[in-house]
Amino acid sequence: MNQDDFASKIPENLSNIRKQQRYTQKEVATMAGLNPNYYAKVERGDGVPSLKTIHKLAKALKVTATDIVGF
Repeated sequence: MNQDDFASKIPENLSNIRKQQRYTQKEVATMAGLNPNYYAKVERGDGVPSLKTIHKLAKALKVTATDIVGF
């Protein structure tokens, strides 16, 4: 898996997890301590989150970082 494959999985996985848990983007951003605009950008694929941000999102959504990055 190359870097582009890795980065392309994150938005789709985040969106799917969020929708399964019936949260809005704003709710996920707030729970993770992120700016809602930044979170929306990540979910659109316009930005790649840092490992620290992935960890915050995983904790907020009660999933593993692996669930988010898709390994």
